[in-house]
Amino acid sequence: ALTAPQEGSVDGVLYPKTCADRTMQNRAPQDAVRLNMDKAIAYLGGDVAIKKLTYIDQDVQASLDPQMLKETVGDIVLARKDIGTSYHIAVVVDDAHQGITHVTRGRDLQSATPLHRLLQALLDLPTPQYHHHRLIRDAAGKRLAKRDDARAIRAYRDMGKTLADIRAMVGLA
Repeated sequence: ALTAPQEGSVDGVLYPKTCADRTMQNRAPQDAVRLNMDKAIAYLGGDVAIKKLTYIDQDVQASLDPQMLKETVGDIVLARKDIGTSYHIAVVVDDAHQGITHVTRGRDLQSATPLHRLLQALLDLPTPQYHHHRLIRDAAGKRLAKRDDARAIRAYRDMGKTLADIRAMVGLA
């Protein structure tokens, strides 16, 4: 199943470029399709042009750091043999298709936002505004997430929590 990156990671270990010289025509069936970060940056006009690709995050203007993307993200997976697309490309295309103007998600996905902005620029897609809220954790400090069958808001309401209580839990109060 297609899932968002796990807490603390954009995509895991950096790709060592073992198959970087393969083209779409000569890649093996098990090879993932990856974004060549160096070529993407060159296509958009190099490091200086990339730094001009801004976006709004938490009501603050941010800009891309191409070197940081290369060092922390590397050549990300766009498609795998088992799934036709990656989370990153799917969410960027889906947001544009739906006309999303504001994205609110947990801080665990904040490190993916510069990558999403780069993909938007490469695909000539609009850039929504981003807000990354603090993560909601249980009493033991474990992040609550729907992928882990975390409680729905309805469950908190059923426990007697008010709207103000829930807003405070997610940092909106």
